[in-house]
Order: sequence, then structure tokens, then C-alpha cells
Amino acid sequence: MTAEKIDITSTELVSKKYRKRSAFVAIWNRLKKNKGAVLGLVILVLVTLLAIFAPVIYNYESDVIEQNVMNRLKPPSAEHWCGTDDLGRDILARIVFGARYSLAIGVVSVIISLIFGVTLGAAAGYVGGAFEDVIMRITDIFSSIPSILMAIAIVSALGKSTFNLMVAVGVSSTPTFVRVARAAVLSVRGEEYVESARAIGMRDWKIILVHILPNCVSQIIVQATLRVAQAIIASAGLSFLGLGVPAPAPEWGSMLSAGRAYIRNSSYLTIFPGLAIMITVLSLNLIGDGLRDAIDPKLKR
Repeated sequence: MTAEKIDITSTELVSKKYRKRSAFVAIWNRLKKNKGAVLGLVILVLVTLLAIFAPVIYNYESDVIEQNVMNRLKPPSAEHWCGTDDLGRDILARIVFGARYSLAIGVVSVIISLIFGVTLGAAAGYVGGAFEDVIMRITDIFSSIPSILMAIAIVSALGKSTFNLMVAVGVSSTPTFVRVARAAVLSVRGEEYVESARAIGMRDWKIILVHILPNCVSQIIVQATLRVAQAIIASAGLSFLGLGVPAPAPEWGSMLSAGRAYIRNSSYLTIFPGLAIMITVLSLNLIGDGLRDAIDPKLKR
């Protein structure tokens, strides 16, 4: 009898793994058919590789932060492909290293908002009642404040640093994930497998983690991908206003801010950092749209 139970359990585990793998393969196959998503994925991989291997391509001390007034404001050339800034630093080198800051800020800030937003949203959707009303009213209050103003207030209160910038952007994005997680939980809270888990005495937190959130992860992943793009724009905006990554660290928004004084005669100072932001954000939006179409069960045939 014990051997039979073990065989049945093993078969169920294998079947479960196979179903998960089949679902992943199906999503990947649909994603590959989306040319925009594939293009976005290729661009994002290239930007990520540049960020990872930036110290191999350029020397941070000599190419990125060392000032050389003899080379200031040189236009694009074979020696400096994107030209040099007002302090003689290579713009392309700063853009490549700036990718490390922008991607890190975007990813970490979304992780922060995911942790708080999904936790509060899932709890509100599952518990309901007065607890849900309180959480959602607080979320409404935060949602009524423009995210950029909230981020400015947080950075001004905490001080300028890379970590504080991540926290500010993450907190300002939290209401979005609260709403997404709550809506996703509400859509599956009444399913039979959730009722069965309650009937056998499983704890609420375990039901949420084991049975509810895994079935809501698709919506959360799509929203997270899109929010990374928005977080990069928000961090660049804060750096443009002088509230982002402290100088002389290369950050795309601060490069735009520094180059605006020379936009008439040396427009490349703003064109190339602006293109870096635009291309990276565009790639993430293309991936997010592709994931949404690939995961959406209504598109399954």
C-alpha cells in the first residue's frame, strides 16, 4: 500500500512538472512569434551585456570620471564615437556604465514595490472586509499623488543617494502592484481548490503563497516588466532634477541635465543619453506587451 502511494505521488509530481514545463514552452512559442517582443528581448540582452561587461570595455577611472579639459566638447569621431562632454569625459563610456545604474535602479525599485504591493494587495483581496477597505483607501490616497512628486518628496526627505532613489521610485510604484495583486487574488479566491485548501485546515498565508499567488503570477510579471521601464524613466527624471545618483557617477538623466546647457552647439550631449533611455524603455515595453499577449489565456487556441 505504501509503495502504491509513493508511486502515485511520484506520478503526480512528474505530471505537475510536465504541465508547468508545457505551459512555459507554450508561452515561449507564442512570445517568439511576436516580432516586437523578440526585438525588445534582443535589445535588452545587448544592453544588459554592455552593463555587465562595462569594466572590461572601459576603465571607470580614466574613461568615465576623470576630467580632461583638453578633450572637452569634442564631436563624435573615430576616437570618441559619441563625443566628449564639457569635462572631457567620453560620452559612450559614460552611457555604457550608466546602463548599470539605470537597470539596477529599475529592477531593485520594482522588487521593492513588488514585495510591499503584492503582500498588501494579496492580503486585502483574500481577507476582504474592513481590512480590504483600509488597505484600498490608503492605496487611493497614495495613488492621488503624482508618482514623480512622491518620489521627489521621499528623496528630499531621505537625502540624495542611489539606494534612496531606489526606495523613492519603489514606494511610488507600490499602489499599482497593490491593485494588480488584489484584482488577481479576487479572480481566483472563490475557486474550488482554494475552498478545498480551507476545508482541510490549511493556514491562510500558506493558501495565498501555495495556491493563489502562483495562479496570479502571470499578471504580476507583465506589470513588473512594464514598471521597470517606468522606473528607469522616473529615475532619469529625478537625476535630471538633481535628485538622483550623486555626481560624478554616470547616470543617463544626469547626463541629459548636464548637456542641456550645450544643446545648441553640442546637441550630441543630450541626443545619445536620450537615445539610450528611449531604446531601453522601448525594449522593455515591447517585452511587456509581448508577454501580456503570450500569457493571456484568451489568446490560447
